[in-house]
Amino acid sequence: MHHLLVVGAGKGGTEVLHAFQRSPLLTVIGVVDQREDAPGMKLARRADIEVSTTWTPFIGRGVDFIIDATGESFVFAELQHAFPDAAVLPGEFVRVLLERLTEKERMLEAIIHCTSEAISVADQDGQTMLINPAYTRMTGFTEKDVVGKPATADIGMQESVHLRVLSSGENVRDVRMKIGQEKRDIIVNAAPVIVDGFVRGSVGVIRDISEMQALTRELQAARQKIRTLEAKYTFDDIIAVSDAMRYVIDQAKLAATMPVNVLIRGESGTGKELFAHAIHTASERRYRPFIRVNCAAIAPTLLESELFGYEEGAFSGARRGGKRGYFEEANEGSLFLDEIGELPLDVQAKLLRVLQENEVVRVGGTKSIPVDVRVIAATNANLEDKIAKSEFREDLYYRINRLPIHIPALRERPDDIEPLVTHLLRKLNQSYGRSIQTVAQDALEAIKAQEWKGNVRELENVLGRALIFTDKSEDILRKGHLQLVRPGTNMRSVELEKEIKPLAKSMAEYEKTVLLSALNAFSGNKTEVARQLGISLRALYYKLERFDLA
Repeated sequence: MHHLLVVGAGKGGTEVLHAFQRSPLLTVIGVVDQREDAPGMKLARRADIEVSTTWTPFIGRGVDFIIDATGESFVFAELQHAFPDAAVLPGEFVRVLLERLTEKERMLEAIIHCTSEAISVADQDGQTMLINPAYTRMTGFTEKDVVGKPATADIGMQESVHLRVLSSGENVRDVRMKIGQEKRDIIVNAAPVIVDGFVRGSVGVIRDISEMQALTRELQAARQKIRTLEAKYTFDDIIAVSDAMRYVIDQAKLAATMPVNVLIRGESGTGKELFAHAIHTASERRYRPFIRVNCAAIAPTLLESELFGYEEGAFSGARRGGKRGYFEEANEGSLFLDEIGELPLDVQAKLLRVLQENEVVRVGGTKSIPVDVRVIAATNANLEDKIAKSEFREDLYYRINRLPIHIPALRERPDDIEPLVTHLLRKLNQSYGRSIQTVAQDALEAIKAQEWKGNVRELENVLGRALIFTDKSEDILRKGHLQLVRPGTNMRSVELEKEIKPLAKSMAEYEKTVLLSALNAFSGNKTEVARQLGISLRALYYKLERFDLA
């Protein structure tokens, strides 16, 4: 740090003192003037700068620069003689220099002031030198409140980022703090101002994360809205003419009017979720949330916190303020628990308590939160067999099985196949840009002859593939368009591509191909696919989601 002595405290000396007293490059060690009441002398005293009526006390004090603001030529010569090691600058030269510096300073300030980022600058002593309007808008503090004061003036008892930078000489990034009169959440990045190898100050850029937090909340709300869309199907959307299905629909309509939990059972692809939607839509809860949860698609370690919520600090990575679980989200509405047979036993125990007490306790919490939720569960698993193997709680089984609904497999209701084909083709025409109006008789007979292990889902899959092979001008679906799997067909073998690719990419492509082949071979029956591949149903759901096959 260079030492500066100002001689002459009139108008010119006062301007010099104003310009250099907060400089990160120079330290003003004294002001000299014969008049004790000169304006520059008064300013120096207020700034705790040493004053004197003679320059004698400063001889031998390591003065590097002297500014002669007296305008007297003999004073300039005497100063050169008294301070042979110092650079003596005439006041006129300094005035021109200051004008140029002032112009550059104004340009710099204009740049800083026009930026939308809030900026704070501190000198080497940790005093705030400069703030911009964006800083004032964010914090509510003006220049009068903070400039010339310690850098902690705007943050209370929190550690100053400026002081950290000044002490370490290194950048400080992404520091979370609260600032201003409203204690707004901010992130601060700060960097040292280094001149000639020395830290002369610190510049901090402040970002208000309250807006980011608001956007995050909006995103979460949007995701929640997508997940909790009101049930979009009604009983009118269920295509059924067979006596077996008409009986099931009557049962489901009865369930909609009753305030009891419902267990929907049936093979994969029979339409269990469709019935869950319809039951909710026909119930008194139709205008309340309908939350859908696939119990097999959520990692076991997350299921408890997802279903019942958690408190802040319940585990590493827990969101600040905690999080509501699906039961709280579904309050006064319906919670559809698909694949309920895949719930771990410890989660089953907590679910049973919720159903019995109509209240939840968040993970990491002790407070009971009352909930009013009707549970609609679904499974294609044999729960009785799981109970025998101690994989499913018997008391939970009786709690959810108050009103069981069993959806028959498609092969058990052949009368429904033709109207389903008509309905599905109408739907698929819109998706594929086709105009198929009818199905040839031989094609329809071939469809009816299938076992349909994947049920309605498999039927839709087969019809969708068939439409791909039709021309846009065709209006009849023929047998030649169909790619039906013959009964007893096993998984097709898959050849590795001859092209040499990175091992990870090749393995991923091979795994995806195997999954597709398995899904086609077993008509979309995920339980059978998982069994044949030797993996858990939960692992299968993970892989299907990973390869966008869900």
